[in-house]
Amino acid sequence: MKLSDVKAHLNNAEILQFKLPSGDYIPAHFHVTEVGLVTRHFIDCGGVERIEKIVNFQLWDANDFEHRLKPGKLANIIRLSEEKLGIGNLEVEVEYQSETIGKYGLGIDGDDFVLLATQTNCLAQDQCGIPPSIQKVQLASVSATSQNVCTPGGGCC
Repeated sequence: MKLSDVKAHLNNAEILQFKLPSGDYIPAHFHVTEVGLVTRHFIDCGGVERIEKIVNFQLWDANDFEHRLKPGKLANIIRLSEEKLGIGNLEVEVEYQSETIGKYGLGIDGDDFVLLATQTNCLAQDQCGIPPSIQKVQLASVSATSQNVCTPGGGCC
């Protein structure tokens, strides 16, 4: 999700809720402790230099049970971050503390922001010797009338 999508949602939102991939909600007393511009400059395993920029929100819940962040307040924090950090309309990722700091993508489901599970991936699979994934086929779905069927005594085996 791009930052412009977040801002558009905040303009129409009455409350601010974030839902985890499990379906549980982040406690309503959470804080947005950071809105940042994160730049990763790296070399992938194929030797290609890459630069990625994203907007990062860090969510945190503490013992401040009376705290409730309003959509307008987060919109103001984003506006200030755009001005001070030169943030553009980039993809947004969210950090949230569970057993360790989790990194999530961000989506919208109705009125809620939804944290989307992310995974690592090899960016240079053609350089690493990773075999292409093999499509699994259920044998019951293969037609017995196919022209490529091998029959006993047919000479194809």
